Amino acid sequence: MKRIKRSGLGLSFDYINYFFMGLALLTFLYPFWDTLVLSFSTPVQAQRLGFRLYPRPMSFAAYNTVFSSSVIAIGYMNTLFRTVIGTFLHVIVTYCGAYALSKRNLPFRTSITFLILFTMFFNGGLIATYLNIKSLGLLGSRWALILPLTTSAWSLVIARNFIMAIPQDLEDAAIMDGAHPLVLIFKIMMPVSKPILAVLALWMAVGHWNAWFDALIYITSDKKTVLQLILRKILIEQRQDMIENLAVSTNTLTPEAIKAATIIVSIGPIILMYPFLQKYFVKGILIGSLKG
Repeated sequence: MKRIKRSGLGLSFDYINYFFMGLALLTFLYPFWDTLVLSFSTPVQAQRLGFRLYPRPMSFAAYNTVFSSSVIAIGYMNTLFRTVIGTFLHVIVTYCGAYALSKRNLPFRTSITFLILFTMFFNGGLIATYLNIKSLGLLGSRWALILPLTTSAWSLVIARNFIMAIPQDLEDAAIMDGAHPLVLIFKIMMPVSKPILAVLALWMAVGHWNAWFDALIYITSDKKTVLQLILRKILIEQRQDMIENLAVSTNTLTPEAIKAATIIVSIGPIILMYPFLQKYFVKGILIGSLKG
């Protein structure tokens, strides 16, 4: 294959592009790296000003304190519960609803789709949502954090468009072979829909894992609070009593190190999960957004 020779102006533009993109990458990456280094730092290093490239020497005291804390453990388990259960229910319910909406012979299909899209622009607001949760008897329950997010209009539309883009011949062939409707939905169509299911799972997992405001409103027991709410109280509200509950001693560990370790622990699962779903992300978004 013949290579296309770039002009001097084109190469200069590429080099300038690479420079600014590399500078932007360092700008985004360094705060995370600084937090990571701070979480492994000793008290002397944590109080030192300037750039932190690597910890000298490395200390695991902050992580030992975080992982041995009952406060962090309770928040972690509650966040893990709502993320796993909430993501599973969201994917299943959204997929089933999107599959039904993708059928052109569905009665009142246009009206149902319009009502779903209407909720994307107009909703009852926080007060109406709170009163609804209260009337259902979900106040103080972990399900108050999960059931309201079982599905969403945006997820339904994206999943519906993706399923509509799948050739109808696949379903027709399965029906001719005598496939049961449940077999058709879960064994024929669901494997083909892996890209959009991965997108939905990633969206909802990140949303559940980072959510704290709904827990602040609906959860009244410390035993049911989520990790992000604990992290917010430590970082934003500067709750020294929570740091004391983590058994932090200023002689062996600084509050900054325990905060940094808590941040790294709280964002770790999402960072580890993203690479496994990234290959489906672009495909699912593109196909799901093209066909109306």
